Amino acid sequence: MKYVVLIYGNPDSRAAWEGMSDDQRAAGLAHYRRLNDELDASGERIVSERLAFPELAKRVSGGITTDGPFAEAKEFLAGFYLLDCDIEDRALEIAAKLPEASFGAVEVRPVMGLAGPEL
Repeated sequence: MKYVVLIYGNPDSRAAWEGMSDDQRAAGLAHYRRLNDELDASGERIVSERLAFPELAKRVSGGITTDGPFAEAKEFLAGFYLLDCDIEDRALEIAAKLPEASFGAVEVRPVMGLAGPEL
């Protein structure tokens, strides 16, 4: 079953990241590299990406393109993992390993696919 892990940021988490020393940021990125290596070795990671800040988003609607940000919320989608796990509990276990799970918000959702849910 495929699951998407949505990683959310907010102004506080953004400020915390920007306030880190170079060594602290390097350690944080190394954590993600180790997790990615672990998930690649197990075959569970399909893809993961960090997303640009909402200010760099563009929206196309009715043939008109406008600049972001668009949501009137403090939280923003900061990145994602697309996983292929045998059971939901494994996807939740992986999500809990993300630093944002301890100080931000991480959401796990089953991927429906075009044919509908794989339930």
